[in-house]
Amino acid sequence: MSNGLLKGKKGIIFGALNEQSIAWKVAERAHEEGATFVLTNAPIAMRMGELNNLAEKTGSQVIPADATSMDDLQNLFEKSMEILGGKVDFVLHSIGMSVNVRKGNHYTNENYDFTMKGLDVSALSFHKVLQTAYKMDAINEWGSVLALSYIAAQRVFPDYNDMADNKSYLESIARSFGYHYGMKAKVRVNTISQSPTMTTAGSGVKGFNEFINFSEKMSPLGNATALDCANYCISLFSDMTRMVTMQNLFHDGGFSNTGVTQEVIEKFAE
Repeated sequence: MSNGLLKGKKGIIFGALNEQSIAWKVAERAHEEGATFVLTNAPIAMRMGELNNLAEKTGSQVIPADATSMDDLQNLFEKSMEILGGKVDFVLHSIGMSVNVRKGNHYTNENYDFTMKGLDVSALSFHKVLQTAYKMDAINEWGSVLALSYIAAQRVFPDYNDMADNKSYLESIARSFGYHYGMKAKVRVNTISQSPTMTTAGSGVKGFNEFINFSEKMSPLGNATALDCANYCISLFSDMTRMVTMQNLFHDGGFSNTGVTQEVIEKFAE
């Protein structure tokens, strides 16, 4: 069902890999709400995924780009503005990767070369995207930039490893760059702290199924799905949220404000 919330708006969506991806759901919903956009992902990720199918479904073009490369990002924004016929109105940063997690390195035994690579991909790339757009004046006034985060930026989830540090930095970038971009061009910058979601990236974290089950029992509304998150992103790309910026917005069924639920208490009473 479409309400035309993004009619006439143009954007760039990073990170769609397959139908499990939140970015994939955002692209589908943005298309339904009347937006036109460019899809992008790293060349290696594109070989793993099904991005061309999404492009065909949404009438979009795909521009490969390594979000850690300033040259690639400049090319991405230049080509996107050519394809879309002007500046963009929204950008979704849905990118995250930890080599330490992939290699099974414990948080107390990190390989720091891996740490820096993960930080670059998962967080510093957000600054690079914003800095590129800022210098190129590539986003219209009242545009909206979003990045996806997780509550491990504030609380300890042992097996989330150095991704927790990456998400903390990601959220800090949203606040700091949000100030500067708001002052310059009234562009909004926010992060969404989503429930644990069964995506390709998320499922690589040790104990992820347990994360999801625990969160479900600790959330008064239950876990937010990828589609729920996509709908929230659409609202933040729309003109209905023009005064929301520099925020980390929890989208987690109430998990972030729940100390304990009766169901969890009863589980320990068994």
